Amino acid sequence: MIMPTRPAHWGDPELSKFDPLPRIMAFDKFSDGMRGYTALVGNYEYTLDNVLPGFRDMNQPMLSNGSHWETGTHGALSGTYALKIASRPRPRSVNMALKRMTFRKACPIQIEAYFALKPEATDMLLSDLDVGAFGLVLDLQDNERRIMPHVRYLNAFDGKRQQKWQYKSMLETPHEVGGDASTGETRSHHHFGADGWVDVPGGAQELCYNEVPTKYNWHYFKLGFDLASMSFTHLQCNDRVFDVSTLEPMRMGAWPNLNCMLNVCWTIESDSNKRAYLYLDSVLVSGDWADA
Repeated sequence: MIMPTRPAHWGDPELSKFDPLPRIMAFDKFSDGMRGYTALVGNYEYTLDNVLPGFRDMNQPMLSNGSHWETGTHGALSGTYALKIASRPRPRSVNMALKRMTFRKACPIQIEAYFALKPEATDMLLSDLDVGAFGLVLDLQDNERRIMPHVRYLNAFDGKRQQKWQYKSMLETPHEVGGDASTGETRSHHHFGADGWVDVPGGAQELCYNEVPTKYNWHYFKLGFDLASMSFTHLQCNDRVFDVSTLEPMRMGAWPNLNCMLNVCWTIESDSNKRAYLYLDSVLVSGDWADA
């Protein structure tokens, strides 16, 4: 009997839990450190007062070993530390961590991750509705256009359970920063707010959420996107694969100084007066291009 050939990465216990495309662009295990992820600072010129209000909630992600009051240290899925992204303690507060990259060829790419969602564990209750949403935004640009695919899992809104996937293609108004003295080289737009989201067809999904707010459950996520056609190719969470044929990214003309940009941006949003947390155990970015 001839046994099927297994992918080479299956021999690596860290990589074998992913399904990468042939070329690995970044493999970030956060037990090894921050791996290039940082805070999003709103654009400005001359003074920080030019930062748009929506960016002022955002702060630096941190490494966390999952310590909590009940039993001590939880750790990550496959190591000691995860990347922790925390909102402010107020409804609709959004925070983000991103990795700034560039691409060498317009080709299919794929972003995979293992993540956990948690509220701030200040009450001895389940608290599952305190987490508003988490999401992934890609910020891409070629010579002619800037494209921003947005997807999020909306867990709760105004205290009501939602549990569904959404995407966003609505453009937000760009602003020249710098006031009357603007150089014209730096713009800004806040595109992470609650407006403009559209439900993914068939996108309802109930995620595993354990019985008390100090327990962690790790989930698998995968997003596929084609840099040549600038279109979605895949959306998956755990065992569910969703139809992306009608999903549209946010599209606009090219902005100055951003050629070949490939930013990977993870977001977390609160639905209460508690902080909401997104934990990332590891993230794998892969692509499919020939040697050249």
